[in-house]
Amino acid sequence: MSAAGTLRPARLRPADVVHIGGAGLRSRPTRVVLSALGIAIGIAAMIAVVGISTSSREELKRQLDALGTNLLSVGPGQDLFGDDAQLPPESVGMIGQIGPVMSVAASAVVPDTAVYRNDLVLPGETNSLAVLAAHLGLLDTVGATVSSGAFLDTATAQYPAVVLGATAADRLGVGAAGPEQTVYLGGQWFTVVGVLDPVPLAPELDTAALVGWPVAESLLGFDGLPTTVYARAMEDAVGAVQQVLAATANPEAPNEVDVARPSDALVAQAAADSTLNALLLGLGAVALLVGGVGVANTMVISVLERRAEIGLRRSLGATRGQIRLQFVFEALLLSALGGVGGVLTGIAVTAGYATAQGWPVVVPAWAMGGGIGATLLIGALAGLYPAVRAARLAPALALTAP
Repeated sequence: MSAAGTLRPARLRPADVVHIGGAGLRSRPTRVVLSALGIAIGIAAMIAVVGISTSSREELKRQLDALGTNLLSVGPGQDLFGDDAQLPPESVGMIGQIGPVMSVAASAVVPDTAVYRNDLVLPGETNSLAVLAAHLGLLDTVGATVSSGAFLDTATAQYPAVVLGATAADRLGVGAAGPEQTVYLGGQWFTVVGVLDPVPLAPELDTAALVGWPVAESLLGFDGLPTTVYARAMEDAVGAVQQVLAATANPEAPNEVDVARPSDALVAQAAADSTLNALLLGLGAVALLVGGVGVANTMVISVLERRAEIGLRRSLGATRGQIRLQFVFEALLLSALGGVGGVLTGIAVTAGYATAQGWPVVVPAWAMGGGIGATLLIGALAGLYPAVRAARLAPALALTAP
């Protein structure tokens, strides 16, 4: 009571607000769970998209750090008449003379040659596999590793020995290299001496059967012309080397040479994934909006069902501000429950998918904080109208409402 003798409404302490708001939600648990679920689905979708995208980019960064961005590839383009050009046989040696080039190796398509699991497979059923002649330094230059067996050496390159790319081995049903493992290549039996791991910077090797350059010339009618030349340059000279590669590989017709940087393909793939992620984020935002509408609907129904409670509280001295605070807090609490559940679900989905892919699990802190912030904002907006409506109810009318 003030000095003038008028009554003042008691202040609601934070603990009182939590208690009153929580009691309102506990009185209808099923509806609360369903409303919170709408929020949770939207937040989980957004967190999972951001988390999986970030984990994918982190894996890409890890791959590029391990493989390097200093690999360049040279291939034949087209001549002035639109026909396929060819690289000169001396192009590999000339590229190797460029100062900043640390290593160079080539591969070449062996024409009219296919590889089969055995000699009973019908001709033409090649499983889209290519036969490539390979330099011995190809493995180190492109940053490839051997999953089973060994790569070609000076001895096996002279004989019917083959190294299979990861996809080629899978399609041919070859699990591991060994003297008992053979494939039918170019009308002859070749022993599988090695199987490669996937090669991110040279994916064309994944679907290839690699044979030695000498045996390709002696047994398969190979003409010795390289199809792709790989050059590993110093990191600080990649741009300069890229500019002179075409003229070095074919001084007479540099316009007939295609030069590429394989790591750019991985970066372009990441950019394409980002576009898809933006679409998925939009879908997550729609789901979040639907969840917010569900919260608003729940709160409006709550006001209608609890008019007697509101009238009683107003008759006992609760102010309109306190009624508004009660219902806004209920909406915030309801949205926060959905938001926390959505964040935890999104983290779990990200962790499960990234672990299955062998990626590092990365969920940005800003995404988690933004998810919670978005739910609180939606909760405040969803609860504002019901709270104002509840505060405007006259005590007498509310108490006499059916």
